[in-house]
Amino acid sequence: MKWYHYVMCFFGGAFATNFVPHFVNGISGRTFPTPLNPPPAGMSSPVVNVVWALINLAVAYLLLRYGRFESRKWGAVLPAFVAAVLMAVMLANTFSEIPR
Repeated sequence: MKWYHYVMCFFGGAFATNFVPHFVNGISGRTFPTPLNPPPAGMSSPVVNVVWALINLAVAYLLLRYGRFESRKWGAVLPAFVAAVLMAVMLANTFSEIPR
């Protein structure tokens, strides 16, 4: 794999992880912040969250697909996993500060 495949797998893992909270909150009917309506301004509607989640999923798919991600290749799995862990920790810190 070339260096940019690792970068694509890394960002693919990050986008795949960001899909989860937006999708779960959206299909649960709860408002949740998105970059389209960040926390200081307010929360985004459930429909906006589902749309934002699906955009994240599509970007993750494209990055992993063209990053030559294969679950049997540690060279591709490791950067995607590291990005997923980093994104999950960042999202936990960010969203724990939002008053509910």
